[in-house]
Amino acid sequence: MGIKLAVVGATGMVGRKFLEVLEERNLPIDKFYVFASAKSKGTILKFQGKEYEVEELKEDSFDRGIDIALFSAGASTSLKYAKIAASKGCVVIDNSSAWRMDDTVPLVVPEVNPEDIKWHNGIIANPNCSTIQAVVALKPLDDKFDIKRIVYSTYQAVSGAGMGGYEDLVNGVKGMPQNKFPHPIAYNVLPHIDVFLENGYTKEEMKMINETRKIMHKKDLKITATTVRVPVFYGHSESINVEFNKDFELNEIYDALKNAPGVIIEDDPSSNKYPMPINAAGKDEVFVGRIRRDESVERGINMWVVADNIRKGAATNAVQIAQLLIK
Repeated sequence: MGIKLAVVGATGMVGRKFLEVLEERNLPIDKFYVFASAKSKGTILKFQGKEYEVEELKEDSFDRGIDIALFSAGASTSLKYAKIAASKGCVVIDNSSAWRMDDTVPLVVPEVNPEDIKWHNGIIANPNCSTIQAVVALKPLDDKFDIKRIVYSTYQAVSGAGMGGYEDLVNGVKGMPQNKFPHPIAYNVLPHIDVFLENGYTKEEMKMINETRKIMHKKDLKITATTVRVPVFYGHSESINVEFNKDFELNEIYDALKNAPGVIIEDDPSSNKYPMPINAAGKDEVFVGRIRRDESVERGINMWVVADNIRKGAATNAVQIAQLLIK
């Protein structure tokens, strides 16, 4: 017997990627439903060789025994409809920021903390895209060397801001004004993702800090972050500086990463080999390179971490959670 699965926000950038990844991974789906806002009602989407008409999301949408729903329709939609879906026996895997820091909701990256799925109450949160790829690379290192402090500096693709961000780059290259970002993104770099908070950090920076602590079960871990938007379509890049409590040899760092699920090492400076977003686009793995000692501290390293933010950073991670639920 297959499952009844729904995608909420099916016509958006991540919603369409949900369909693509679900099809690739061939989940045992018996009944399939696609929901979106009223303006997308009637849109036809193709899935597994069939055509599906997008329904408007309503309070009674889940009155049909849906088992799992993948949400990517924004925080306000999730806050309203995730609890309704859960009350009908559906497990919601939510890609918005709505539930991530709720203590009653697990925040899950399957390669890092799959055990947290067990205590869900009908809602499981998908972390922020930049956090997901970071913790996939950090988890195996924390297991062996006990992380003391993290410094994040990110270089994030415009697709992380949805179609509006993507279009700002396309139009900006043509000399047209921007609509999504506060300044032009073409030929520019913006040290500004999401809104600024009272402490001078942006919301994106605080998301990375707080979500990393929650996923890795280290609520007092010292972390700081600077998140930056760059003129790249797909693929977030991150410079991650890590300080450990335990001593290490560099070859032990390589070994830990080489054997980690979902990680591919690309690190050969002699042949100019290192992770780049242009190569990570369309892939589900997290690519790690430029691994070297931080010679300014006793037990530190620098590494460069790249992944496709719409796939591993959103759609694939959610589908992996669904696969674990089905198991």
